[in-house]
Amino acid sequence: MSPFIQPRIALVAITKHSVSQALRLAEHLPDAQLAVSEKFAAGLPTIANPVEVLIGALSANMGGLFARYDQLVLFISLGAVVRLIAPHLKSKDEDPGVLVVDDAARFVIPVLSGHVGGANAYAELIAGLLGAEAVLTTASDVGKTIPVDILGRELSWQVEAPKINITRVSAHVVNEEPIAFVQEAGAKNWWTRPTPLPATIHVFERFEDVDLARFKAVLWVTRRDIAPEQWEQLAERLVVYRPPVGQD
Repeated sequence: MSPFIQPRIALVAITKHSVSQALRLAEHLPDAQLAVSEKFAAGLPTIANPVEVLIGALSANMGGLFARYDQLVLFISLGAVVRLIAPHLKSKDEDPGVLVVDDAARFVIPVLSGHVGGANAYAELIAGLLGAEAVLTTASDVGKTIPVDILGRELSWQVEAPKINITRVSAHVVNEEPIAFVQEAGAKNWWTRPTPLPATIHVFERFEDVDLARFKAVLWVTRRDIAPEQWEQLAERLVVYRPPVGQD
């Protein structure tokens, strides 16, 4: 899901208490769809949100919800959600963000597609609206370090690297190994966390200034054409980001 397109959000509730909590959240998210079981649909108050009535078991509706929405916020137990979504999982590039809110609305847990699908960011948003706590388990979010797979996404940077590179470099980052961050192009305000840039991230203005022997990986923001021999030289240690033209 692109962060620049208004996401399609469904608030899913199938019990009396969960419907109450979903209605409370719906007041803050007027574009979100409220999806409730048929048993409680007739008793809903008049709301601005569109309402979808779930006929039959939620398991029979889950495939359709997966296909129609970018973020699924389920007011259901975590274990039940895991079983419900399991038959529909494809990949982190295709699956919607899935979040769980407990019956008392004390915790918001991103279950699926935390980074690429945006569930981590929505968990923090929803937790703020409900006065709840977002329970994040993605290492880069917990450790307040660089999320390699979506770095610069809000600035329209495009990631250029084989998936294995992203996996390997992400591991080096969360393991607090020395990383060279080379920025030759793009906006400088890419670091948006309130905490300082981790000490293991070393910033350079040119690739030629990097002593490759000192660093486990290189994050390179550039518009240069990168020769095949450079990719080969760095093997699985390089991830490249392409900022849009004119963003400097």
